[in-house]
Amino acid sequence: MLAALLAALTLTACSNRDKNPTGLLLDGRTTEYSQERETIWDAFGPDNSDETVRVNKYLWAASLEVLDFLPVQTVDPFSGVISTGYGTPPGGGRSYRATIYIRDTALDARSLNVALQSNGGRAVPEGTARAVEDAIMTRARQLRIEDRKF
Repeated sequence: MLAALLAALTLTACSNRDKNPTGLLLDGRTTEYSQERETIWDAFGPDNSDETVRVNKYLWAASLEVLDFLPVQTVDPFSGVISTGYGTPPGGGRSYRATIYIRDTALDARSLNVALQSNGGRAVPEGTARAVEDAIMTRARQLRIEDRKF
């Protein structure tokens, strides 16, 4: 008898007790509103093909062109990160690797961040990193002019 009472209470607790027969939740919202909410599980649903890339296409292309001597390891156009492996520039003796971060859609120096490392993990002089950023910016501007979008 006690087991039957416990089973009935358990099943009652599992029922949708905050909804009445009119379709309104006790706090006044309709059930349609509660079905429209987003949850963490929506992230695992179907892909939204309407998403656009949020980086400047000229900076992206110029980064790949200027640093074409470095092997590309990973790219993520949605976050704007390009990571390369070690490579030696033409006419150079040291090998470098780079991580490029394009953080905005504007063709602006503030949108570009280049981090360089020499072989062995040492950071390169700031002037070298600045020269690479300048080369990428110059090439990005050239690509924009070629595309006839001023």
